[in-house]
Amino acid sequence: MTDNFISAVVANKKGEIFELKGYSALGMVGRSFVPLTNNETYNVPFGTEFMFLPERVPILFNRKNEKIEAISENPYKKGEKVYPVATFNSPGYVITHIPAYEGTDNCKPLPLFSYGAVGLHKDKFRSAIILVDKERRQDLRLMKIDRVIAGVKKTRNLFPKNRLVVHLEKCALTYGCPAAKNFFIGRYEAPLPTSQACNAKCLGCISLQEKKDLSNCQERIAFTPSPEEIAEVAVLHIKNVQNPVVSFGQGCEGDPLLSSDVIEEAVKTIRAKTCEGTININTNASRPNALKKLFDAGIDSIRVSLNSVREECYNAYFRPARYNFSDVIESIDIGISNGKFVSINYLNLPGFTDTIEEVSSLISFIKAHPINMIQWRNLNFDPLYYLKTMYEVTPHTKNIGMKMALIEIKKAFPKIKFGYFNPPKEKFRYK
Repeated sequence: MTDNFISAVVANKKGEIFELKGYSALGMVGRSFVPLTNNETYNVPFGTEFMFLPERVPILFNRKNEKIEAISENPYKKGEKVYPVATFNSPGYVITHIPAYEGTDNCKPLPLFSYGAVGLHKDKFRSAIILVDKERRQDLRLMKIDRVIAGVKKTRNLFPKNRLVVHLEKCALTYGCPAAKNFFIGRYEAPLPTSQACNAKCLGCISLQEKKDLSNCQERIAFTPSPEEIAEVAVLHIKNVQNPVVSFGQGCEGDPLLSSDVIEEAVKTIRAKTCEGTININTNASRPNALKKLFDAGIDSIRVSLNSVREECYNAYFRPARYNFSDVIESIDIGISNGKFVSINYLNLPGFTDTIEEVSSLISFIKAHPINMIQWRNLNFDPLYYLKTMYEVTPHTKNIGMKMALIEIKKAFPKIKFGYFNPPKEKFRYK
């Protein structure tokens, strides 16, 4: 059996990754340690990044004595501290195990990334993942920087006074945002960030963090674009891209429903110029009445962010202000009743998402609210901190594993679409 295990990798304080001979890699699912095998892992896909976890101790399987051990020091180099290694996997892949590790006393929360388990076999890194979306929408090999720069210059010449274009230029060239890059090179989905404010205080918010020991990944947009500025960007993209999507609700803004008046006018302007393209909104769905107006104006699809369909777990992560979980459910139902394509942006983490309680609750939810799609998104947050938070909110029992969780949901709803990206209306599939 141990012949099927993959080798453990660790890092030194310089971030240099190396194989630890005689030890096998372990993954974690909840409180359980699971040996990583060739059967349950895959060669890491292009675009995957590697990270080592400071102030943490790797937990590995010692092949010689067949015991699970916490290894804080390189057994072959006295005095050299070693640290756990994790993967930040490419878009379209769901993490099935997080790395096996334990935190040291008073360790700071990990930065806002997802953390996948990883090991080594025949000189190739292997990660515990499942592919849910094959589309190459965010494949960096297809976003050559010279093409992006050329697109920036061309768009700037077309709309020299458009502040949204300037903002997207910074997203593309400073933060490396794939969505902004796609806009400037004329591919797939264009972002339309609009809102400066949000009515949730998500633990893992990537655009605004109040905690001193956590940093947001990017700056939130500092102005509200005019309807005309938004429409210029959207119409340009729609007229120049095959099966185009334009989306409100991006990582560099708050929630778009707090700018619904501006968005409503922008959507009307877009639809006055073209009936082509898919207009999508990514949102926490906290304002049903505002959302209904946007649907009436011409929005085609909605993606609602959820970490759980159980109210207590949702509240513990999103920490809503001035809205309730019932508002989110009402918004989803409005989308369904209006014939819109409804997705959930399902923030998943092994050890929580794959518990019996979570899976059964999600199945019951979909029966009552027949959504069209689940976008499986790995949660960008310290995994042990998150699990502790969720376990304190409500009891959890057995984990069935992420692979089995996806199988059970697909078995219950064979027609539901699994994926990662917002589809264009040409690929909508309704029940």
